[in-house]
Amino acid sequence: MRKAPAISLTYGFVFLLASILLVAVLFAAGLSAVVPVMAAGFLLVGPMLAVGLYEASRRLEAGLPVQLSDVVFVSSRNISQLALVGAMLAGAMLIWLQVAGWLFALFFGPIGIPPLSEFAPMLLLTPRGLAMLVTGTIAGGAIAFAVFSISAISVPLLLARDIDAVTAVIASVRAVRRNFWTMLLWAWIVALLTAFGIATWFLALAVIFPLLGHATWHAQRALTSEA
Repeated sequence: MRKAPAISLTYGFVFLLASILLVAVLFAAGLSAVVPVMAAGFLLVGPMLAVGLYEASRRLEAGLPVQLSDVVFVSSRNISQLALVGAMLAGAMLIWLQVAGWLFALFFGPIGIPPLSEFAPMLLLTPRGLAMLVTGTIAGGAIAFAVFSISAISVPLLLARDIDAVTAVIASVRAVRRNFWTMLLWAWIVALLTAFGIATWFLALAVIFPLLGHATWHAQRALTSEA
């Protein structure tokens, strides 16, 4: 990130604006209670959203110049394979949103989604809410770890090598399996830093997101060089 600070921070700032816009739309639509669910869903598609940062790291590593257009309009021979992995991650996010909806209906019945100011006390201060929170955490954690396993290095690997999506996903799963505790720690670091960024109303994500993006590229290079 220090080698291309302006581009990295610009990328992070654009991501920040997009996040704020999405939250504003949800609040305007009376769906403020969905914000935490969407924030959790961000973790699932985050690896794909950072593809421009991986490209910046790739170009810097290769000694190539990095322009803003390079990270916004990523040019790769594996675009179709990147799109396939992106579709997998988007599908996982849709599954998570569906599961969250089912859990709400299961624990609270067929009622409308209350605003966040009412939903937070329901979730944290009632037996049903706490049961839903625990169940949702377990279900969400299972989905998140499955997605992490297939996406930990697959997206940057598709930029680094001329391989297909299935090969990249298998390589990612194997890397997680071979380095389980290290990768589990990395997953927790990503989750905690992202949660901190979201807790600052996304402001800190303008820096955290680029940092994680560049770090993921270097992690991919280290893991694949060991293979």
